[in-house]
Amino acid sequence: MRAFQEGNERAFEILVNRYQDAIVNYAFRFVGNYEDACDVAQETFLRLFKNKMKYEPIAKFSTWLYTIAGNVAKSELRRKRTSRIVPLNQTDEDGEEQTWDLPDTEYTPDQQVDMTLIEQYLQEALMKIPPSYREVIVMRDIQDLEYEEIAKVTGLPLGTVKSRINRGRLQLQELLKDVYNKQ
Repeated sequence: MRAFQEGNERAFEILVNRYQDAIVNYAFRFVGNYEDACDVAQETFLRLFKNKMKYEPIAKFSTWLYTIAGNVAKSELRRKRTSRIVPLNQTDEDGEEQTWDLPDTEYTPDQQVDMTLIEQYLQEALMKIPPSYREVIVMRDIQDLEYEEIAKVTGLPLGTVKSRINRGRLQLQELLKDVYNKQ
């Protein structure tokens, strides 16, 4: 990161290559849609590029990057929530009815093939728990971040992080109990 701050554009490419998959995975588990996750990752790296001089080496670079990604993912969820309610038909000024085609947000067939059944159930369950629990669960159990690092990324006290992870895991366990009882 220091080399990038000093003007080495190749260093930025190295950072993107190193963290891109992890950020897309984190965002996917958070927003629940691969295309949106790619958009979140792209916006994360765009913000990294624009704000490179704001990074201070007192914190781990990955902590700073996950903080950006988490903020972008939260914004995407808020945007989706507010833009989700759209009338399908509307009458224009001339009295003619207009109809909009809504995009299909389901998984594409190749994504369905790539994901195992358990991963699908897990993702569905993740989307059912509150975002505050989902965020810390993804960081801890999928991204393998330490509790202290999660606390830094989220700005939450360590005890709150631990309790949210515990409560989120309990909710996931309840949502997934039928999946594991079948095996």
